[in-house]
Amino acid sequence: MPVGAEDAHGSAATLAAILAQVSREALQGEGLDAVLQRICDCLVRNVPVAIASIILLDEAGAVFVQEVWSGEVDLLPPAVATGWPVSKGAAGRCVRLGQAQLIVDVDSDPDYVPGNAAVRSEYVVPIRHRERLHGVLNIESTREDFFTVEARAVFDAIAAQIAGAIHLARIAGELEVANRKLEQLSMSDGLTGIANRRCFDQRLAADWALLAREGRPLALLLVDADHFKALNDASGHLYGDECLRALAALCTQFADGDADLVARFGGEELVLLLPGRALDQACEIAERLRCRVEAAAMAHPASPVGAHLTVSIGVAALRPDAAFPPERLIAAADRASLEEALKC
Repeated sequence: MPVGAEDAHGSAATLAAILAQVSREALQGEGLDAVLQRICDCLVRNVPVAIASIILLDEAGAVFVQEVWSGEVDLLPPAVATGWPVSKGAAGRCVRLGQAQLIVDVDSDPDYVPGNAAVRSEYVVPIRHRERLHGVLNIESTREDFFTVEARAVFDAIAAQIAGAIHLARIAGELEVANRKLEQLSMSDGLTGIANRRCFDQRLAADWALLAREGRPLALLLVDADHFKALNDASGHLYGDECLRALAALCTQFADGDADLVARFGGEELVLLLPGRALDQACEIAERLRCRVEAAAMAHPASPVGAHLTVSIGVAALRPDAAFPPERLIAAADRASLEEALKC
């Protein structure tokens, strides 16, 4: 049952009831925007106010960038979505001074920005968690005598609740970003910066299942740097690492969008996973890649076949079948690479 006007001016029991109601409403929301909206709706529903809004600041605390509100707005408020500087309005004054602002007569306050012609008084409270000011809670009433000491205590406490909700939501958001970064790191090869074997195995399984349903081919290029141990022995592992990074960069030039994947398969072996490519298309890509590596002219003083680094590329393309494991594609490319090496 909505709390009446007399209760809003009343006892500590009323304060506790309103705070409990706000807490229950806030817990029902999914995501920060939903939480803030439910809090505003709860206030308008349970106390006699014309407008309840929560106005959030940008990271620098200089501009209001988001507003959630509930109530009767019949005049055009400032355009928060396009940036509302804290130099304007009673809300801006609240931020500049860092203190709650009580306006008992909106007609006599030079900073009041009207949103409802019937509003007579306004109370603006900082939403602060520790040292950080997140924004303000703005409450507007059609009565001049509404914001008593007891009523203001209600809204001060609610502002503190809102600050806690915003703080927790932002922590959750930061954790989500951190987890995404960790996931990306877990899927990347530390030396070359391309995808690692774990990422390749997952993508191969996913592409194999998808293309089996679609009836399209899946091609794989298995790229092996020739005589790489001899290169490391002759020029050192640091130079060998440099050559692997350069080779990975060359391979990525042949990936067409996010559908293709370039990954480090292991040691000096790299792979290109090419969904939708038939064998002739994959072979054409492999030949262009081989020529590009040759043109890069990475010195290989210990190579028995020339002065520069060369690669052997095993090419395979299959139409995936859910009845068989995707490793069949790797085995086919590995056989093709061995046959190519034997020919050389």
